[in-house]
Amino acid sequence: MSKKNPLRGTTLDEFLSEEVIRGSGNVFRDVGYPGADREHLRAILAAKIIGVLDNRKLTVRAAQEVTGVAAADFSRIRKANLGRFTIDRLMTILANLGQEVEVTVDVHPRRTPGPMQLHP
Repeated sequence: MSKKNPLRGTTLDEFLSEEVIRGSGNVFRDVGYPGADREHLRAILAAKIIGVLDNRKLTVRAAQEVTGVAAADFSRIRKANLGRFTIDRLMTILANLGQEVEVTVDVHPRRTPGPMQLHP
């Protein structure tokens, strides 16, 4: 089943006249994903892990040697397949890569009562 391109057959004027909705900074929350804040944090931590691997030019096997974490897990992180990773585990991987992780928590009422409404 192929996905239709929503812009196909759309003129530039029609495209530019579409309403732009500013996101919250958390795409998971914007689309109403359950556990959005947790998923957002996991994505940030995974991106930091990938950044360290890239900066050090570490292959997944070299990362395994450095951290003791399976190369297959680094492959999963690179593919953003994060379902089996807890926040704690991702933070531990960063620590094993010589990174210090600092988490700041700010608790306040949500600005909107629920997920943003997306309009086609």
